[in-house]
Amino acid sequence: MLPLDRDWYRNVWTLDIQNQSWTEDAARQVDFIIQTLHLSGKERILDLACGFGRHALEFARRGYPVVGIDLTQAYVEYAKNSAKAANLPAQFYCMDLREVAFKNEFDVVLNLADGAIGYLENESENNKIFAVIARALKPGGQHLMDLMNGEYADTHFPCQLWDAGAKGLTLSKFEWDAQTRILLYGQQDFRYGDTLPRPVFDKGCPQRIYTGKELRDILASHGMTLTAAYANFSSRPANVNELQMEICSRKN
Repeated sequence: MLPLDRDWYRNVWTLDIQNQSWTEDAARQVDFIIQTLHLSGKERILDLACGFGRHALEFARRGYPVVGIDLTQAYVEYAKNSAKAANLPAQFYCMDLREVAFKNEFDVVLNLADGAIGYLENESENNKIFAVIARALKPGGQHLMDLMNGEYADTHFPCQLWDAGAKGLTLSKFEWDAQTRILLYGQQDFRYGDTLPRPVFDKGCPQRIYTGKELRDILASHGMTLTAAYANFSSRPANVNELQMEICSRKN
């Protein structure tokens, strides 16, 4: 695959994402977050790169006050309208994560389904997201990010993986440069009942992928302590054989 432009993350997202299999698991993932972070139901939550609000809206349905931030206007409008229609305690803002200026305001900050971590143009720009996270949290506040495991990338990429959902199948292609730590990610979606075409991957989205150790050191540089690392929203520890990991940390 050829890489898309480094600012690819500004232009690729549409509400068609709601038909993709990996968006169907929000309720279970919220259950995991509440249990893992020992939330009481009163915590104020900031959801960074919240997409169309699937996690933020689920938290709000359970009574949590939530603020969601995303760069895609269509996502923010959808989330706003959904919250308004159901009278939920959720607010949504369309902006670049690097412009977020909250300070010591949130009990919990979330970056889910990557949460834009590693999406930005270079290492310096990616590091700004961690600064936003740390600044937004109250002292003692907790952060959880869900992202791909760099150790899995080192041992399993390049590869292709299928995922089955209620509405269709998703085929993901992963190409990996171990030196630069940059993944090229391509995806095709196939709805049940449609003729299955031959998959074609011309271009991939470039994304910086981190190991748990790298994240521990980055978090520490921002005054945070990594407290746990899980695999695929389960009680299993993050490990080399599972693609997704959830990294939990606390602001010192």
